[in-house]
Amino acid sequence: MSFAKTCALEFADKGIRVNSVHPGMVETKLIHDGAISEDDMQKDMQNYPLKRYGQPKEIAWSIIYLLSDASAWVTGSQSVIDGGMHLK
Repeated sequence: MSFAKTCALEFADKGIRVNSVHPGMVETKLIHDGAISEDDMQKDMQNYPLKRYGQPKEIAWSIIYLLSDASAWVTGSQSVIDGGMHLK
C-alpha cells in the first residue's frame, strides 16, 4: 500500500495513475492442490463475513474499473476485495 501511494505521488505529474488491488482468498485451481483439505477450506470460509472465497472475475472487475476511463481521477487508492475479511 505504501509503495502504491509513493508511486502515485511520484508519477502524478506525468499523468500516470497508480492504484493497488488487495484480494482475499480467491477460488482458483491453486487452492485445490491438496495443501489444505476441503473441510479446512469450508471452515476458513466461515471466517469471511460473506462466508465464501472470491471468484477471479470479481477481482478482475475491479481491475477493469481501474483500467477504464471511469477511474480517470483515481490514483493512490487501495481496493481491498476480500469478502469483508478486513473488517474483522
